[in-house]
Amino acid sequence: MTEPEDTQQAEQPTRVRVTGDGPVVLARAADVAHVYRAAFCAPGSDEPASAVDRFRDEQLPAHTQRAGFRCALADRRGLLTGFAYGYTGEHGQWWTDHVAARVPPEVVEEWLGAHFELVELAVDPTHQRRGLGEELMTRLLEGLPHTRALLTTYRDDRPATRLYRRLGWKLLAEHALEGSDLYGVDLQK
Repeated sequence: MTEPEDTQQAEQPTRVRVTGDGPVVLARAADVAHVYRAAFCAPGSDEPASAVDRFRDEQLPAHTQRAGFRCALADRRGLLTGFAYGYTGEHGQWWTDHVAARVPPEVVEEWLGAHFELVELAVDPTHQRRGLGEELMTRLLEGLPHTRALLTTYRDDRPATRLYRRLGWKLLAEHALEGSDLYGVDLQK
């Protein structure tokens, strides 16, 4: 006797694939934008709906062209359920320069430049609290040639901030960007 199809589908694992191929990610831009909207425009999040179009049409295409671009995509039953991406951050780029202007000089000297910049980590709310954010982060950072990675995240206590701390990210500077603190992780440990 076989199990009902619903039971078989429910047991299908989420598959996380890592790619540095920008066109592969851009081919899924609508799916990525859908997860972005679900994660960042939900109640309790700060993004207005208009930010999704800018993310899909401007930010994502520009970032796929950056040196060291890398993206982890999570699929379950053919649906994108989460993603994380970043690239090599350097002086002369918007984020690095804005952070450098707001953090202590010793942080700039030790951490900024030739770092992996984690830009986005998003999981569809219907798939959160199942370890997918941790898997996306772990897979994205595996085998990177960088010695350190950086991100900015909300100052207040949210699930993402708790996830980063649990994974070993350390607070490097408060108020690195408006409403955000700077976190870093040593990738050689």
